[in-house]
Parts: sequence; C-alpha cells; structure tokens
Amino acid sequence: MNRIDRLFGILTLLQSKKYVTAEKIADKFGISIRTVYRDVKALGEQGIPVSFEQNKGYFIVLGYFLPPVSFSCEEANALLLMESLVAGFADKSIQTHYSNALNKVKSVLRGPQKEKLEMLNNNIRFQFPPCIQNDYEYLSVLQNAISSKVMVQVDYKNNKSEVSKRNIEPIGLIFYAFSWHLIAWCHWRQEYRDFKVSRILKITPTDKPFEKLDHMDLNAYQKLLPVHY
Repeated sequence: MNRIDRLFGILTLLQSKKYVTAEKIADKFGISIRTVYRDVKALGEQGIPVSFEQNKGYFIVLGYFLPPVSFSCEEANALLLMESLVAGFADKSIQTHYSNALNKVKSVLRGPQKEKLEMLNNNIRFQFPPCIQNDYEYLSVLQNAISSKVMVQVDYKNNKSEVSKRNIEPIGLIFYAFSWHLIAWCHWRQEYRDFKVSRILKITPTDKPFEKLDHMDLNAYQKLLPVHY
C-alpha cells in the first residue's frame, strides 16, 4: 500500500470510530508507531482536524465532514455479497436498514459499475437451512437498547410455550445454533438469561436506564454457551 492510500485509509478509520489508538492504526496498516505519528501529522498539514486525547487515542474534531467517496468494483461487490447474507441471517429491520445503506452506496457508483453490480446481483444465490427463522423485526430495536443502555419489556414464549412478560437489561446479541439470542439481565429472575429472539412475541422500548451497573462482559457469557457454533 502506497502512502497516499494509507493516509486515506487512516482517515476513513478515524471517521468510523470515536477514538483510535496509535497501536490500532499501526496494527491495521502494518506500520510502526513512529510512522503513525508522521502520517497523522501529514493529515493535519492537509487541513484535516485530527486531535488526540490521553488514554483514548486520536479522533476527528466534531463538525468535520468528508464528502462521499467513490467505491472500487471490489468494494461494491463485497457489499452486495453481504446483502445476501443479511437477508438470510438478519431480521426484517436490519434487512431494511442495510438495503437503504446499500442504495446510498450504489448512488455514488459510476454507470459501468452499476451495470456490473446489477449483473452480479442476478448471479448470486444463497440457500439457507430451514432452521433459520428471522421473520421478525426486533434486532434494530435491541441494538439501540444495548448501545443506549436502556431497559426493554418483552413478551416471551419459552420452549414450553409458556408466555411471560419480562423487564430486561440487554447486554448483547449472539448468533449461535443458527439463531439470534439476546443476552440480558432479567429483573424477574434476577439473573442473566438467554432469550431466543425468534421467541419474542412483543418488544416495548423504554427510556429507563439500566439499574444494574456492573454487567458481565459479553465475551465471558459467550464461554458459557451450550454449543460452539
């Protein structure tokens, strides 16, 4: 990778996250920390407001906007391929958001790129096992609750077809055993529970912040899962 491409890559990385450490930049682009310092300085010399906060990393100063950039055919093809995976493994809410985002990508493609993408779209197929059930619209709501750390109320049907209403604090989503599972602190049970998302009958967002302040790490919970796939 030449330096111009690397500088653009660093800028894109900085715009995709709130903070990025020098170590992460060095690892991603295979360069030394000293080279990271030089590259960040070069971005500043080009008028890009990169700042640094101790113990957090580099960040783009709020208010800076980079106009949409062009995509290579390979990048656009990769996004198109993911659309098929999203259709199979995500629910209707995520499918809608991804489709809208992909349309924005397509809008900045050149004419020949759009033609190739359309041709490729007609020649990609996925066959998913019938055990995958995603005919619901909860993942987007749950993502917002997890990131905002607010409780949700769910009507849930367990594997015995028993329905209960739960107030829960969602800490993460894990896809395993061909299903999405919501890991959350259940106020009724007073313990962490694994809710199969396809068994949620109704979900009601709330504005109530988490009451439990010391939630376990999702990686730690993942080690307790009954299967490894």
